[in-house]
Amino acid sequence: MRDPKSIRIVFMGTPEFAVASLEQLVTRGYNVVAVITVPDKPAGRGMQLQQSDVKKYAESKGLLVLQPEKLKDPGFLETLKNLRAELQIVVAFRMLPEVVWQMPPLGTFNLHGSLLPQYRGAAPIHRAVMNGETETGVTTFFLKQEIDTGNIIFRKTTPVGPDETTGIIYDRLMHIGAELVCETVDAIASENVTIKDQAAFIKEGETLFHAPKIFREDCRINWDKDGATIHNQVRGLNPYPAAWTELHEPGGKITALKIFGVSFENKSQTGKPGTLHNGLGVSCKNGIVFIKDLQAAGKKRMSAEEFLRGYRLQPEASLV
Repeated sequence: MRDPKSIRIVFMGTPEFAVASLEQLVTRGYNVVAVITVPDKPAGRGMQLQQSDVKKYAESKGLLVLQPEKLKDPGFLETLKNLRAELQIVVAFRMLPEVVWQMPPLGTFNLHGSLLPQYRGAAPIHRAVMNGETETGVTTFFLKQEIDTGNIIFRKTTPVGPDETTGIIYDRLMHIGAELVCETVDAIASENVTIKDQAAFIKEGETLFHAPKIFREDCRINWDKDGATIHNQVRGLNPYPAAWTELHEPGGKITALKIFGVSFENKSQTGKPGTLHNGLGVSCKNGIVFIKDLQAAGKKRMSAEEFLRGYRLQPEASLV
């Protein structure tokens, strides 16, 4: 059995979600010899170079930071080899070439924001909430060539409440995942870890859902759908990138609206989908969706009451 704190670790990640895991490793005294993250990129109105959240944290702790443009670059590979890492940990980074993930003798493991094999892909938390899942979790698994298909080390679950948003679940999984990363390192160090093929977690007759990247059209609300589906879409896209719709008014005026919160009342005979009722109640397939929290283009985020106080809805306006 190895002392887990003696294992030479290279950590790879980019956003805030990955920072929590790196912070736990550093705080608990694991031997992180280097951190790999994306190159700085221009962003914002001034197009100034922006550092990833992982880089900001790593540099605040005096860790060596590498930012390769290409992961197959010979110079980067030589630098990585010279670090003599025994284990690599990947949290919310990018797809690694085989030459990288096969390098350390103890392997490379990834933390994924779902209960694999469910929701393989780039947006597992969003997709699980959008699909109305009542349970999700995090998984650590050893990398192999096909993305998100490697042998599973550990899974940890958490319930998803009927009104919880992706933002809430993201924060919860970020911290659960950070704990699981440390548990995984300890298990690997014990040399007594049991890994399982993902097929062992598929129940008979179970449908596997995928988690592709979220695109703009995934965010547009279709008022022809049922209220539960719309409610799940809205909370699954809250806070980012946010569900959206368009307010169409007589005379051709169109206002884009981001929708952050809704409730639903099951009713029959509510009229054509998209029809407005008493302010921001909206007809859908099987009732009325009440918009609670929204943002008009160029305005701040506000409640439905605040919106209606400052915006005079014209008769026959509808959402499309």
